[in-house]
Amino acid sequence: MLITEDMGKPSKKPFNKKSEDRLKTFQKPSKKPFKPPQKSNSTVSKDAVPIHIEDDVPDFPRGGQSSLSRAEVNEVRAEVDKEFGTETMVLKKKKKEKPRNLNRSNEDELGSLFGDSQGGKLPRFANKITLKNVTPGMKLWGVISEVNEKDLEVSLPGGLRGLVRASEAIDPLLHDGMEGDTEDEVLSAIFTVGQLVSCIVLKLDDDKKEKEKGKHKIWLSMRLSLLHSSFTLDTIQEGMVVSAYVKSIEDHGYMLHFGVTSFTGFMQKNIKDNKTVVGKLVQGVVKSIDRTRKVVNLSSDADEVAKCVTKDLKGIPFNMLVPGMMVNARVLSTLENGILLSFLTFFTGTVDVFHLGKTLPDSKWKEEYPQNKKVNARILFIDQSSRAVGLTLNPHLVHNNAPPALVKVGDIFDDSKVVRVDRGSGLLLEIPSTPVPTPAYVNVSDLSDKEVKKWEKSFKEGSLVRVRVFGFRLLEGLATGVLKTSAFEGTVFTHSDVRPGMVVKAKVAIVDSFGAIVQFATGVKALCPLRHMSEFEIVKPRKKFQVGAELVFRVLGIKSKRITVTHKKTLVKSKLPILSSYTDATEGLWTHGWITKIESHGCFVRFYNGVQGFVPRAELGLDPGSDVGSMYHVEQVVKCRVTSSVPSSHRINLSFLVTPGRTTTEDDMVKLGSIVSGTVEKVTPHAVIVNVDVKGYIKGMISLEHLADNHGLASVMKSVFKPGYKFEKLLVLDVENKNLILSAKYSLVNATQQLPSDASQVYPHSVVHGYICNIIDTGCFVRFVGRLTGFSPKNKAVDDQRVDLPEVFFVGQSVRSNILDVNSETGRITVSLKQSLCSSTDASFIQEYFLLDEKIANLHYSESKSSNLKWVKEFPIGNVIEGVVHESKESGVIISFQKHNDVFGFITHHQLGGSKVDIGSSVKATVLDVAKMDRLVDLSLKPELVNRPIENAGSKTPKKMRKRSAYKDLEVNQTVNAVVEIVKENYLVLSIPDAKFAVGYASLNDYNTQGFQPKQFVSGQRVVASVMALPDSSTSERLLLLLKSNSEVMETSSSKRAKKKSSYVVGSTVQAEVTEIKPLELKLKFGSTFHGRIHITEATDDNLLEDPFSTFKIGQTITAKIVSKSKGENTNNIRWDLSIRPSLLADQSDTNTSPQHFNYPIGQNITGFVYKVDKDWIWLAVTRDIRAQLYILDTSSNPSDLDNFQKRFHVGKRVSGYILNTNKEKKLLRIVSQPVVENKNVASHICEGGVVGGRVSRILPGVGGLIVQIDPHLSGKVHFTEMEDSWVPDPVSGYREGQFVKCKVLGIGESGTGFVHVDLSLRSSESKRFEKIEDLHPDMTVEGYVKNVTPKGCFVMLSRKLDAKILISNLSDDFVSKPEQEFPIGKLVSGRVVSLEPLSKRIEVSLRTTSGTKSQNLDIGDFSSINVGEIISGRVKRVETFGLFIAIDNSKLVGLCHVSELPEGQSEDIETKYKIRERVKAKILKVDEERQRISLGMKASYFDTNTNLETLPDSNSEDEDETETVIPTETIPESVIPVSNGKHPALAQVESRASVLPLEVSLNEEMDDSPVHNDDVDNTRPPSPQPADNKPEKNKRTKKKEIEEREREIRAAEERLLQKDVPRTVDDYEKLIRSSPNSSFIWIKYMAFLLSLNEVEKARSMAEKALRTINIREESEKLNVWVAYFNLENEYGNPPEESVVKIFQRALQYCDPKKVHFALVGMYERTQQDKLADELLEKMMKKFKHSCKVWLRRIQRVLKQKEDLVHSVVKRALICLPKHKHIKFITQTAILEFKSGVADRGRSMFEGMLREYPKRTDLWSVYLDQEIRVGDVDVIRALFERTICLQLPVKKMKFLFKKYLEFEKSRGDEERVEYVKAEALKFIEKARG
Repeated sequence: MLITEDMGKPSKKPFNKKSEDRLKTFQKPSKKPFKPPQKSNSTVSKDAVPIHIEDDVPDFPRGGQSSLSRAEVNEVRAEVDKEFGTETMVLKKKKKEKPRNLNRSNEDELGSLFGDSQGGKLPRFANKITLKNVTPGMKLWGVISEVNEKDLEVSLPGGLRGLVRASEAIDPLLHDGMEGDTEDEVLSAIFTVGQLVSCIVLKLDDDKKEKEKGKHKIWLSMRLSLLHSSFTLDTIQEGMVVSAYVKSIEDHGYMLHFGVTSFTGFMQKNIKDNKTVVGKLVQGVVKSIDRTRKVVNLSSDADEVAKCVTKDLKGIPFNMLVPGMMVNARVLSTLENGILLSFLTFFTGTVDVFHLGKTLPDSKWKEEYPQNKKVNARILFIDQSSRAVGLTLNPHLVHNNAPPALVKVGDIFDDSKVVRVDRGSGLLLEIPSTPVPTPAYVNVSDLSDKEVKKWEKSFKEGSLVRVRVFGFRLLEGLATGVLKTSAFEGTVFTHSDVRPGMVVKAKVAIVDSFGAIVQFATGVKALCPLRHMSEFEIVKPRKKFQVGAELVFRVLGIKSKRITVTHKKTLVKSKLPILSSYTDATEGLWTHGWITKIESHGCFVRFYNGVQGFVPRAELGLDPGSDVGSMYHVEQVVKCRVTSSVPSSHRINLSFLVTPGRTTTEDDMVKLGSIVSGTVEKVTPHAVIVNVDVKGYIKGMISLEHLADNHGLASVMKSVFKPGYKFEKLLVLDVENKNLILSAKYSLVNATQQLPSDASQVYPHSVVHGYICNIIDTGCFVRFVGRLTGFSPKNKAVDDQRVDLPEVFFVGQSVRSNILDVNSETGRITVSLKQSLCSSTDASFIQEYFLLDEKIANLHYSESKSSNLKWVKEFPIGNVIEGVVHESKESGVIISFQKHNDVFGFITHHQLGGSKVDIGSSVKATVLDVAKMDRLVDLSLKPELVNRPIENAGSKTPKKMRKRSAYKDLEVNQTVNAVVEIVKENYLVLSIPDAKFAVGYASLNDYNTQGFQPKQFVSGQRVVASVMALPDSSTSERLLLLLKSNSEVMETSSSKRAKKKSSYVVGSTVQAEVTEIKPLELKLKFGSTFHGRIHITEATDDNLLEDPFSTFKIGQTITAKIVSKSKGENTNNIRWDLSIRPSLLADQSDTNTSPQHFNYPIGQNITGFVYKVDKDWIWLAVTRDIRAQLYILDTSSNPSDLDNFQKRFHVGKRVSGYILNTNKEKKLLRIVSQPVVENKNVASHICEGGVVGGRVSRILPGVGGLIVQIDPHLSGKVHFTEMEDSWVPDPVSGYREGQFVKCKVLGIGESGTGFVHVDLSLRSSESKRFEKIEDLHPDMTVEGYVKNVTPKGCFVMLSRKLDAKILISNLSDDFVSKPEQEFPIGKLVSGRVVSLEPLSKRIEVSLRTTSGTKSQNLDIGDFSSINVGEIISGRVKRVETFGLFIAIDNSKLVGLCHVSELPEGQSEDIETKYKIRERVKAKILKVDEERQRISLGMKASYFDTNTNLETLPDSNSEDEDETETVIPTETIPESVIPVSNGKHPALAQVESRASVLPLEVSLNEEMDDSPVHNDDVDNTRPPSPQPADNKPEKNKRTKKKEIEEREREIRAAEERLLQKDVPRTVDDYEKLIRSSPNSSFIWIKYMAFLLSLNEVEKARSMAEKALRTINIREESEKLNVWVAYFNLENEYGNPPEESVVKIFQRALQYCDPKKVHFALVGMYERTQQDKLADELLEKMMKKFKHSCKVWLRRIQRVLKQKEDLVHSVVKRALICLPKHKHIKFITQTAILEFKSGVADRGRSMFEGMLREYPKRTDLWSVYLDQEIRVGDVDVIRALFERTICLQLPVKKMKFLFKKYLEFEKSRGDEERVEYVKAEALKFIEKARG
């Protein structure tokens, strides 16, 4: 129960330690996780939580009348809150028994619903839907939560769940027309999860047994025949939202069924909706009602449906209310758990706290709903019996969308914030879900596992808690949570957490004959069938399973939240993989299952999640003649193997046999030489048997010799192997009897890529790893992979011929063999095993020894619990450790360690370093070696080793960094002097004096010398070695060395080593042997162990030869020069680069070769060799370090060559090209195949007239043409007329995206923004298209493609530069009714030229076959019919600030009446004085036939005084078709040109065509229209009066002269500017834009030009481009473009209103909002859209209520419309405006009243201000000016007399006297002038006195 009375009160006690202790009770783990629910006396807790209800939130009683006192009522309420909030608390005080019984009566009333018949008394609580008050016939709104096979599950208000059978989800009338074979297919096609639906309750399950089981079901119906039972055609209103079924699908829409037969419906198809099927439930807005045909037309626009509000036009009855209906509501009052609303005039409804407008309402939510607040709400439920209505304000539901489900049941959130604490009820939390938070409610019973009193004090608003989601109300978007500690324990929380095969613990809840119901810790229940309660059949299940017993189960499967588990011991304890889907059934998989059916031909085995397989009789392992049932029985658990599976058809074949009974196909054959993995199955005396993971094979065998390269370690390895050990890498040597012969030798596994399996892969002079497979007296046989074998004669096997081969070699020995010869005819391979030719070049032999030694130790101690290898980390090699002398022996001293009693150290006498030690003494020694198996550490006390400078091990430096620093003086392949410290059986422990006595290890033997007696070494002996590997994990953290041969040791001394080292430097010439030939390099060997390469670019000078390595052979000795020495990319080995270029070898100097300089000028021709070819690029090697790339389209212009791009360029191919650009940092060149030319606009290899290769990247719609890529970052456009040589229909059909084409570059241009335009042509013929209008002449036959179709005709593309117009009358000889259908865009047409206009480049074409056209000369106007001085009548065609365009009656001519030729007083603000189509009379002043211009005049002096312009005859111009008027004059300026401050820049640019609709842009709407900037405002300053001696006649003459002079200047400017070359093409405008990108004038001019070509979309795109291009600081320029955009959309938008609003909303984000609003108001006023202008002004008055200009604009608009609203507007303005703006506002309003309104109201305003501010001369001055304008002399003089009587300072009085004097002088009354002078003298004398 939600009680909000105490939520806002602060707690008296602080949140002290006690409250913290209370909070801890919520976090303590539950000691009894399976504690049964406590019993309670509360009637609320008697019912178990139903399955179909997510949470049962306590009801909210509405209260009632009582005879108790106020105190007793409060006491009873507190008791009720306590009882209903906790649900399990027992009332202990007996004295309150009577109130509790009273509460029971209230409880019965709690579930009842109330309607609007309350007898005038407001309720306490809002209506809520619960199981107690749901009744049949109730209408509910819900959201579909599940779509099942037979029914729908619907989430209802209050967390209830309802079920809709398939028969109740669809109207029976629609069953015949539906698609789908099953009900499941039908339901899933019509309904979707998350869909909002209206339902009606059919019935509730009242079966007591069902209730006891917790199965409360609400059966619903979604039939519209029940929901719309009261609908008739008369009750349907336009604008109403109704639901309907799709009855049938027609061509243009859908026939609808509303559930009633009295009328039908129709809805047009939505382009986006392609999934509508028959029977689908749709919503729509009633657009029209055809009462004759009884058809209701609906609109399917989702936005319109969501925004549509039901209006009470005729009075809607109660039975017409439908759930989901949106209404306007008003807040009546706030309730304790919601609000009470009034809607549709007569109805009331309530909104509970979970349906408020904010999804997370805090404790102060009531403040957000003051009385009479207006809100939008939707109906949530309707109870017909009680007339109760529930509403929702949820923002998602109000927008007709289901709230998002952003959390899942079972999710845990640690940082959930407490938003509201409801006393006695629970907590509202904010769950931090993404992208928006999710509300969650935690009931009081779910706060803690234990009963906690006064829990409200443990939670504060804003605190963070840990919550787990255990339910979700889809309709409210509200999660239900739990804070109990037990809820966070265990793996299963909800059904979604259950997985097949999961092992769980559960308690037995119910035991019956069918099995047992078990319950998990979190309350989730599962079924354990009778057959799965035990391995064997159970007769009495209740003895096996006792209620309350906790047992272990394994989940068999889950379906529709029904969980099945098993208690079979074998299944529960099985360690085999779980088979829960058919895709998991891989061949060879072993798993457990149970037999479900036995037949004569086999048996069926069931697995988890319903997966089933079949075991044929042959795979059962039966004895011949035996019966299946004799060995197996149903429900028996069996272990089986998958032999094959077909997941798509749900088929699995099984076997009970251990070994597979199938043959291996060729496809299953494993590749020899491949790497596999395997697991040890058993170990025999001679081999290790493994199970391999290879398809078709089960077993593999590793012989003893193949366990390791080192013969001694192989036997030790065998002794420690146990079944189950996993070999990660095994090499397949051979296959015998379906078993794999494997090898674990590191030498073979690591060289798998180089191992040959065929004689063709063996090359002479190469060294290959292998193993000895047989030994005879005359030689040894060496095998590689498979049966490939080489033979080594005795004289090639050993250096000493006296030795016996079996004594020095053994079968299985790893060897390195030098290939001497390969006989291609016989396939015989001769090899040498001599150590001198096959010695190791790395330390892999000893590296494997240490790795295996470590592996053996790990295996040995893996099963030992007492011993392990953790002690090894305490003895890092080279570190100094401390120990105690334990014992002294002849061979040395034994050391013990305190931490490790079973580990000992040993120091030889040589390592004592001459020092003497005593038993028991403590010593510090250096670790030299660690024997892990023997748990022995070799130590040294030699001072040079103990005291060597190494980093402190205890420092904070990482261990890896310390090791690197210890060996930082060493590098790989470095030759060092070493000292033997210890001689082991297989290796030496060495120290390197030159590297701070670093400890290293060198092998005594090699692969080929394992059988030879090793050379003897003694401690202290000096040797020479090479560093092969630095310490890391691959070397067991040891420094590995390789000993030099004896000959090298004898020859080497310190001086000789220096000499030898210096002999191999960069620039040295060496003799090298070719060891390998690759396409791009030669591999060489020089010296004894040095390896190098010759890059292909170092073979010849300037890369002249095609294949420079073709003359070399392996083994050939060549002379080369070292050119560089560097470290390898991924290793520390030294890489030597050599060169055999003749020019370099000819240079005999010993100096180092100079480094390569990156100096490549653009355009230079270079040559390189291909080293890589990818999808679009060829990569070339120009030198060793410099690369080049060649793009695919630069290789050829022939499409066939481009298609075979990768085949034409192979690795090693020589390619030449020209440098296009360079990248010095990456040492990368970009080359092209054609010479480079200078071109600043585009890539230098592309020029006009050139032919290039291209690739079609995009096919533009309609007649847009193609976009063709011609460079990686450049594309060109192919015009629609440039795609084929001849005029063919649909030229695009022959092209596809990605197709290679041959292009010709027609033109290259660059826009103002730097964008490069390339025009291309795909035509191969030389025939040219007409690109100039001069190439055409009248009556010429032309062809073209239809570009655009309008109701007046169409436009045709003749070429990429010329378009022609075809009037509708010239489209055909016959009548064309629908030109858009007969002439679709892209159609090829042929016609003849009718007329040409070279200046405007306008071409008119006719498709008529008959000669001549209708009145062809009518378009040009007959100038001979008019004469100068003639008086004409006409209509105003257009109104501009510089004049009027007048269409002359009875002609097609238009003339211009300049602003200077307008009547006196009419030249200012002409937009308000003249309107379009207004009748006027004018005089022809000038006719210029050459330039086709007519100048008109309208001054009164041009006409007779008796002529009345207002009574001109209408003639027949009302019937004129103005849309077809063609104006021949060129005097019509662009209406988009800015006009401000009285200037006329529009005169500079003229349009030769007036039929183009103008954009009508005023670039300063606010300044033009605002009266604040009127001239009258300037009069507030004291004027400077004219001298007294000026005469009126002179003033008039001077003024007239000035006007005439100004007129001559304007006309001269017009004539002068018109001579300039105005822009006439797109290119001209592009140039202008580039020169002035921030000029809105040019951009708007460009837009108007595009509109003249009927290119509306291009004009829009140009507006967008202008807004992007103009600098952000140029706000006024941007505003000009926005205003032009408004006018464009107002003229061409579809629909115009919405288009303008969209642009307006965008403009608000970038410009001053107030200026944008003024601009739009001005546009609405100019276009006479008064309603829109008034609506916008109303919004402005609210948005900018502190702006004086806005209120004045409203006053001006009211006066213009002659409305009597000035007083109310002024009253509102004075309330909103700041006080300092009142004078300004009232002054300007009064001025407007004098000008356009009632002068008396203006006088009243001035008088009111002057009473308050009598000394403000500026107000007096303005007042006087307005009266002077009215002209009532008596009033004016009376006002002046008042002013001169004021008591003001002399300066101000002087100003007033001067103004009075000027007025009288203007009147010409000398007597009055003298009177004013006399009054002034009196004032001066009085002031002086």
